[in-house]
Amino acid sequence: MTTPLQIGLVQTAARHHAADATDAFAEDVRRVMAAHPGVRLLAYPELHLCGHEPGEDPERVMTAGAQPLDGPRGARLAALARELDIWLVPGSVYEQGADGRTYNTAPVYSPAGERVAAYRKIFPWRPHETTAAGSDFVVFDLAGHGRLGLTICYDAWFPEVTRHLAWQGADLVLNLVRTPTVDRAQEVVLAQANAIVNQVFMASLNAAAPDGLGRSVVVDPEGRMRAEAGPGSEDVLTDVIDLAEARRVRARGTAGLTRVWDPFEDGGPPLELPLYAGRIEPERWRRGAGVGEGARRVIE
Repeated sequence: MTTPLQIGLVQTAARHHAADATDAFAEDVRRVMAAHPGVRLLAYPELHLCGHEPGEDPERVMTAGAQPLDGPRGARLAALARELDIWLVPGSVYEQGADGRTYNTAPVYSPAGERVAAYRKIFPWRPHETTAAGSDFVVFDLAGHGRLGLTICYDAWFPEVTRHLAWQGADLVLNLVRTPTVDRAQEVVLAQANAIVNQVFMASLNAAAPDGLGRSVVVDPEGRMRAEAGPGSEDVLTDVIDLAEARRVRARGTAGLTRVWDPFEDGGPPLELPLYAGRIEPERWRRGAGVGEGARRVIE
């Protein structure tokens, strides 16, 4: 059995002053939690702690802001999550990797003050973004609630990313965004489309003006819009979701009809995928996304 999860998506502009960004961020998190004490998972937009002012050189800001995940910034974020007893996603940050490269990385901290996940953006927005590309799909478990997957902004345009997270059993995919451009309208559609074709909750959290156009959304596994923030302005979008609903939809079908994780007949041949020089093995496909026999027994 799972319990409903109250999420808080903080649609806000980035912190621009690296010297005091973490202190100011901690105060903002405390303010938000005082106003929304029931929130268990609190998230901020892409590069919230590593923003640049208009006219600043993004490369200089990236170099100045990059730290190892276990550096001083990470230690303070972990302590903040422990202090407030929440799951904290502070947006993505510039990570100084052990390989000497800089990544756009979303860390997650547990109520125990531990970093439990870190996702490196797989699809930087080329040629405008120069961070190194990640290569791993990341999911993690929220004890008593369900499984969450992470994506960052442009990742949402590539269906393979959300599909893999859903196949790994994600019930909710959190997409951290910093989009100030007109294609936010398409991103909202993509949040619904990714939810529908993967039967997963989608939470797309955009920055507020001037860093983003807002319109943060929460979409259910059948594509229904549960909540939406306004365009541009700062807001805290909250919702209470039962993540087990994703597994129910996968097992019983969207609208009680469509089961996208069970399309192959027993003993059928693999489907060749020339684009990927690979294939879909029917049994392997079925074993993903929490739709195996064990998962069916749990939710029935």
